Parts: sequence; C-alpha cells; structure tokens
Amino acid sequence: MNEIILILISILIFPGLLFLVVLSFLTQYAVRKLSARYQRRMGPSYVGPLGILQPFYDFWKLLRSKEIVKNKYSLVSAAEISLLIGISSIVASVVLLPLSLYNIVSDFDILIFFYMASVVPLFMMVIASLSMPGPYTSMGVSRLLSLATLSEPTYFASLIIPVYLATRQSGVFMSISSAYRNVLSIWLDPRGAVIMVLCLIAYIVAVQAKSMYQPFNIPEAEQEIIAGYETEFSGPLLALMNLFHDMDLAVSLIIGVYLLFGGPLPYSHTSPQGILMIIIKYLILLVVVTLIKNIMGRYRIEQGLAQILKYGLVPSIMASILTFLF
Repeated sequence: MNEIILILISILIFPGLLFLVVLSFLTQYAVRKLSARYQRRMGPSYVGPLGILQPFYDFWKLLRSKEIVKNKYSLVSAAEISLLIGISSIVASVVLLPLSLYNIVSDFDILIFFYMASVVPLFMMVIASLSMPGPYTSMGVSRLLSLATLSEPTYFASLIIPVYLATRQSGVFMSISSAYRNVLSIWLDPRGAVIMVLCLIAYIVAVQAKSMYQPFNIPEAEQEIIAGYETEFSGPLLALMNLFHDMDLAVSLIIGVYLLFGGPLPYSHTSPQGILMIIIKYLILLVVVTLIKNIMGRYRIEQGLAQILKYGLVPSIMASILTFLF
C-alpha cells in the first residue's frame, strides 16, 4: 500500500503532473521575461509579483474563456486525446529520473525515457495537428517532421553517449540514475571532457530544434505560415498545446542537467546545496537556450536541416567515435 501511494505521489504531485505544470509555467515566464530584456521590453509584469503568474493566467483564460474555432473537417476530440496522451507520456517519464520519489531503475532505462519523453510526444503532436486540418497546418507538420529526422537522433546521441560512458563499468548499464553519479568524473578526465563538450553542443542544438525556438522556428513561422502546425488551435486546445510545448522543454532541460552536468553533484538530492545546484544548472541551460532564441534569425528549412547536421549530428558522431577510443 505504501508503495502504491508513493507511485501515485510521484506521478500526480512530485515530480509528476503538478510539479511539471508549475515548472513549465515558470519556465515559460523565464523565457518571456529574458526575451523581453534582450529586446528592451518589460515582458510579463502585471499578473502576480513581477508578472510571474502571467503564464498561469494565460493558460486559464484559454482554457475557460476562449472557444474552439473549428471547421467541418476538425476532429476536436482526437486532438484533445492526442495532446493529453502526449502530456501523460511526458509526466510518466519523470519516474525514471533520479529526483523521483519512486525512482524506477533498470538496465537501458534511458531508452524507455527517450521513447516516453521524446518519441511519443512528437507523434502525438503530429496527430493532434492533423486532427485540426488546414493548409498551413499541413505545411507546419511537414516542416516539423523534417526537423525531427535530424534533431531527434541528435538529441538521442547527445544523451546516450554520456550514459554509456558513465555506466559501462557500473552494475546497472545504460541507466539514468546510475549514470548521473559518474558524470563529473568524466568531465575531470581530459579525454572525457572533449566528448562531453561535443555532446553538450549537440544537445543545445537538438533542444533548440525540438523546442522550435529560433533559428529553428520553421514549423511555426508566423510571417510565412501563420503559426504552422498549431494554426488551427484555439481556446482549450491551444492551452493544452502550449502546456505540452513548455512541459517538453522543461523535461528536456531536466535530463540535460542530470546527464550532462551531474544533477545535484557534488551534493546529494536531499541537501539544500544539492537542490540549489539543480536549480542553477537548469537556469544556465534555460538562459543559453533563450539567448540563442533571441540573437538568431529564422532559417529556411534547408538551412535549418544543414545547421542541425553541421552543429548537432556531426559533433554527436565525433563524440561517438571518440567514445570507443576512450
């Protein structure tokens, strides 16, 4: 009974649904506030202290006050179910993370995490978009899938290489919880540091593309295809899509904190210093992603694919080759 309660708390409260919703809104707030400072604007300022409750208010307004605009070809229920499945998959993936109260640890659990936190959400986003059809939606989905053919393998390689290095002599092979404890030792080795730097570069490029932030905001280029894959979303559907997007970014940053920076290390999870280290590392990654978002213009689709290949996939391939020589 205690185990069941612990599982429910982990999935529904921390680090599950409630925690991820709050973290997603706070991440959105930080991105909007930092972007405003880069552009010499105020950003969110009115709802809550320093505007920190603005993302919560925007979500609630779309959810309760705005209607869904649809045409005769729209499949609203299919879109809602797809988005909820995508969100549920992301929420369920966090039980594989070391910060989970009920932490599932097994050989190759990184593969399960990648499937639940990256593969399933991508397909659910595509299905949801195609359920609300339109000319711009179809174009946005085609661009999204084009980016995913390179960004997803890059994201996968940038994470699995550190896991392999950190667990190849461990009792639990290719496990997230086993890997993060040895990440700092890899950084301290000169040869390992080179591999980790290459993985970090590939990871940043992949997260930028997965999040569809500049310069990879091709699937939602407002000046070209209105809003691309989410053109036909409105009201509660748009609220769910925004939450879906922010939750995907938040989990992508959390896994980067653990597998590229060692999570709370050199402290433990239960110590105040360890919690502070996780927050600092998370914010560092978030600031880097937001900075790139604001200093870069948008690429064309062929330019975006070329840049992911050049600065994402090639470094991850180089890291893979060096790993076998390490």
